[in-house]
Amino acid sequence: MNLLLNPSLVNQNAIIKITGSKSETNRLLLLQALFPNLELKNTSNSDDSDVMTKALHNLQPTTYNSQLIDIHHAGTAMRFLTAFFAIQEGKEVTLTGSSRMKERPIKILVEALQQLGADIAYVENEGFPPIKIKGKKITQRKVTLPANVSSQYISALLLIAPKLENGLQLTLEGEITSLPYIQMTLALLNEIGVETSFLNNVALVKPKFSIVNCQLAIESDWSSASYYYSIVALSEIGTQITLSSYKANSLQGDSVLSEIYKGFGVETTFNQNNSITITKTNHCTLSTINCQLNNSPDIAQTIAVTCFGLGIACHLTGLHTLKIKETDRLEALKNELSKLGAAISVTNDSLTLKSSSPDFVIARDKAITTYQDHRMAMAFAPLALKTSLIIEEAEVVSKSYPTFWDDLKSIGFQINQL
Repeated sequence: MNLLLNPSLVNQNAIIKITGSKSETNRLLLLQALFPNLELKNTSNSDDSDVMTKALHNLQPTTYNSQLIDIHHAGTAMRFLTAFFAIQEGKEVTLTGSSRMKERPIKILVEALQQLGADIAYVENEGFPPIKIKGKKITQRKVTLPANVSSQYISALLLIAPKLENGLQLTLEGEITSLPYIQMTLALLNEIGVETSFLNNVALVKPKFSIVNCQLAIESDWSSASYYYSIVALSEIGTQITLSSYKANSLQGDSVLSEIYKGFGVETTFNQNNSITITKTNHCTLSTINCQLNNSPDIAQTIAVTCFGLGIACHLTGLHTLKIKETDRLEALKNELSKLGAAISVTNDSLTLKSSSPDFVIARDKAITTYQDHRMAMAFAPLALKTSLIIEEAEVVSKSYPTFWDDLKSIGFQINQL
């Protein structure tokens, strides 16, 4: 499905409800499978969370033994379920996914689980899905990982740790990538009563074999909020969008948006009803935006597109994990922004965008390739406030935000299917 986004204006006072964080939901779905007394509210309606739910519900012996489980494009599900199935004693599954998923490395996590005693084998290519997992009881407790690997590998191990007979001692060597996601995992473990500590790059999780009845409400997704920050930044002064439901003390690393977007003239108000109101209060006065996004790489695409739409330069660093996402997001950004007239360069871990001249006009009616990446589709959508553009394979947004296009229409975007 290709969509034409015509030049649009945003309703001055728009309200949007965003479902729960995909990151929190997927962690808590796994914990709920380990601890059935856990009740969840405001779970994400994303494809990724749906994939997690379906895979975790296939625990009955009649359907679960020797089963093939296809997680499609869901990278988080691949990492988390690899760890989960490794400790399901007497069960055997093969985890597979899309052609892109078979190109995304899993070796570091598999080797860490094997250090602990897990039985995992590669079905096709060494180091990549699909993988065959024979669940077993794990008694080893010590494992070491490079600290700069994807935080999902680390979180996968931490999430199963309470069910390991002796808990887990996880040592991270070097400088940590995406620290907030690790802290999120530990905080969620604490919320259900699991004892943890994290000191000097060593995470300790104590075993816990059952919990009392527990109910958790999941905060809405800050990554999804990023597109509305971009929309407000590209809109006229006075534009407001209210989003629910968010916390000032969020566990999500992407909540740094509220600080970063001050540089674009966007202010965030945390309301008493757990909503936030984001307002364009003044024009961006910066000539260059510099951001170190080691802890929040998922908002890099949004920030780069915002800067391009405003005609200002940006230099974004700490982006090495973007090379192994749904696509190589750095190359994808370079390709698609260049179509629109941007002067942009990328390295293995950074992106540099040059400012535009005052008389620069963004190219019209260009087709934005999304590379099966939900964030490419959503990050480019706010540019409809500046020009007309086509979003190819627009349905890809369902991976994290299925109602995205309907929500944009509700606040004034002019969108037509081609």
